[in-house]
Amino acid sequence: MIHILVPFDFSQIATHALKFATKLSATYSKLHITLIHVVELPLNANVGTMGGGIDPLSDYQNQVYLRELIELRKKEMDQLQTKFSSPNYHLEALVQVGNVFREISNVIDDKKPDLLVMGSSGTSGWEEFWIGSTTEKMVRNAPCPVITIKGETDPSQLKKVVFAASFDELDVALAARIKNMQQVFDAQFFFVSINTPGNFITSRTAQHRLDKFVHRFKFEQVQTEIYNSLSEEAGILEFADDIGADLIAMATHGRTGILHLLTGSIAEDVVNHSKRPVWTFKTTPQKA
Repeated sequence: MIHILVPFDFSQIATHALKFATKLSATYSKLHITLIHVVELPLNANVGTMGGGIDPLSDYQNQVYLRELIELRKKEMDQLQTKFSSPNYHLEALVQVGNVFREISNVIDDKKPDLLVMGSSGTSGWEEFWIGSTTEKMVRNAPCPVITIKGETDPSQLKKVVFAASFDELDVALAARIKNMQQVFDAQFFFVSINTPGNFITSRTAQHRLDKFVHRFKFEQVQTEIYNSLSEEAGILEFADDIGADLIAMATHGRTGILHLLTGSIAEDVVNHSKRPVWTFKTTPQKA
């Protein structure tokens, strides 16, 4: 059973994410989708509103409004569950109350999904700096793979996949993730090493790392590339544009070591600025 979690805020981009998840049933014969909507509490909330303790809203009208909103969202989620029901997968709908990031994280800890599918419209400039997004936080912190959807996306049409890394270690877990992606998407994979002025290596060294990674794990239908750019983020996005990629894949890690590109900030920047879907996943260093 493959379990996919889809956060839902009733936006069009969230609907695209849900549709993407349902279409993965063409790949997985046993698919379970959990749809979650979080009713966010006001900033001054202290205790939950679902019974017990002190009500976080001192104003009675606000209390009534919040409770009515929760009931409305439950009805709307029930309607979504009915609308998207299918014999090809099992769909459940949840409504939680609290902080969006925290509630999604709690569901991940509880249900341990295999994949998190989220919509992301992307931001830039001051909006990106001040607001940020729940999607970026999940890319940075989620223990499961995260795929961000930027628009209507059919997984069967993702035929060119860019996987960007420096390939300086032969990581077993990383190779397993990529092989799993190859099973999900019947696509050509481009393994690309981004060369930058601040992290320059010779083309010979970069190619040796790429070849060693491909041969050690017996990858097929893979094309290796070395791409020069001013930064890792720019290089990934530029290369994806140059080849007309349908999907970008990146590994993320909280520290240096396994791959140079495994810093969370680069993955978040790529997710935020990419016009195409981005698949990110954490890895734990396990040398072959």
